[in-house]
Amino acid sequence: MPRMLEVSDEVRAEIGDEEADRLLAGENAPGGYDCTSCRTPGDSEQERTSTVLFVGDETAVLAFAHATCLPSQVVQVTEEQLQGAARSIAGSAAPQAAPEQAAPEQAVLGVTSGLILLSGELHPALVVEPTAPIARPGTTGAGDDFLPLLIEQGFMPLPQIDSVPPVLHGWSVLLAMGQLHAILQPGPPGGTPVAWWQAHQALQVADSWRAAANKHQQVLLFAAPVGSIGRQPREDLLREALDKAAANGKLVAATLPLAGT
Repeated sequence: MPRMLEVSDEVRAEIGDEEADRLLAGENAPGGYDCTSCRTPGDSEQERTSTVLFVGDETAVLAFAHATCLPSQVVQVTEEQLQGAARSIAGSAAPQAAPEQAAPEQAVLGVTSGLILLSGELHPALVVEPTAPIARPGTTGAGDDFLPLLIEQGFMPLPQIDSVPPVLHGWSVLLAMGQLHAILQPGPPGGTPVAWWQAHQALQVADSWRAAANKHQQVLLFAAPVGSIGRQPREDLLREALDKAAANGKLVAATLPLAGT
């Protein structure tokens, strides 16, 4: 049965006309799926559905999303991120035999923007906190390697927030038309940067935040493991949560150049 699928030109170019036509005819597309954006169930027989192709260094994974959540597109990710996405997508595909062990919860990176006062000056900041523990790729168990993985990428442990963290070259914050689109990290040698975090829909930032970003041409990025910061309704409460996480040894940071305006 034909599906209500949307296959963008860039996705079609990657998977080929033959595969795209089979998807549209319903041959290779699932009826039910878990949206790769909002993680709630969708039905490609009943509602408009986007095909989203995650492309890594060596492999690619095709996923599905509500068309209202995400347009059909190609998303460049690291190979490690792709393996996590593949595990998540495989865990939500149906029907299939029940696994011997339940798959771990797929973590999502939550990003909050705010202004941080340092030495009497306001700096634009992004605070990243996953929704679940982050395991090191290729390992099993309940450990959380989020901070060690970031430290290996060049982020610095921050025992207290009293100065601007060192600049992490190769990483950047993508801002366009006053909206936050992505946090970029270095791609493969000689390649273009890839998205470490990408907004499902571009996030609007406050005028004061954008003005500070344009002034400094850089953004402070703070990262903490799940449960360390939480969703804080005010910037003073966000700063308190950051200070507490730093004092508890659960905060890393870096300064990222601004890409865009």
